[in-house]
Amino acid sequence: MNRLGYMYEYGQGLAQGYPQALAWFRKAAANGNPAAMTNLGVMYDNGRGVAQNYAEAVSWYRKAAEKGEPLGMNYLGDMYAKGRGVPQDDAQAVAWYREAAGKGEPLGMRNLGVMYLNGRGVAQDYAQAVTWYRKAAEKGEPMAMRALGWMYDRGQGVPQDDVQAVNWYRKAAEKGEPPGMNNLGVMYSKGRGVAQDDAQAVAWYRKAAESGVPLGMNNLGWMYEQGRGVAKDVAEAIVWYRRAAALGNEGAKANLKRLGQ
Repeated sequence: MNRLGYMYEYGQGLAQGYPQALAWFRKAAANGNPAAMTNLGVMYDNGRGVAQNYAEAVSWYRKAAEKGEPLGMNYLGDMYAKGRGVPQDDAQAVAWYREAAGKGEPLGMRNLGVMYLNGRGVAQDYAQAVTWYRKAAEKGEPMAMRALGWMYDRGQGVPQDDVQAVNWYRKAAEKGEPPGMNNLGVMYSKGRGVAQDDAQAVAWYRKAAESGVPLGMNNLGWMYEQGRGVAKDVAEAIVWYRRAAALGNEGAKANLKRLGQ
């Protein structure tokens, strides 16, 4: 029942249908399936096939978590971290992320790393952030790969190491993680941890930009404006600056102002 609901949710093998997905998740949950409880929570969380209802999402995530379902634990942590459907509580978020991480859930590991990085619900500890990012990254979690690259990039919790930063940015980028694509472009642009290569920088900035990353759009615009890795084209630069600015990128706004746009 749960798997059939998943196929309806994502339109795999049949036409996508959120109401049908919701119905099958509900049947599976009623039969005690914890993964279906988590999926039902996701439907309420995101308003898929039903009116968005954070309190109802929390209820289902909690039911799943109390049955030991790791993803439900992680999502329950998210609700506490964001104050959705429950009072905002970083300590509770950390507790649930830790439970999920202990069950081997990569998202829980990554999110626990975020909490250590920012000192939310725990004392700030870059080394612990690196530990949890690494655990998640080694399980293939793309955002954790990029975050681990960032820690090497900045020398936070690990010795600064451009080669390792590039290594993890590349892993994230090749998994389709858009900010990782942009960060890899930066490394090529600056020749950090890899031979300087404007064409490669442009290629990765473009991938990031086309995936909706404002910083990637601004960076691609800059390459067009300067004629680095592509033929100089100020009009094309302005196109990308405008796209980035429309999404709130301050650098792009400044670039447009500088160009009188």
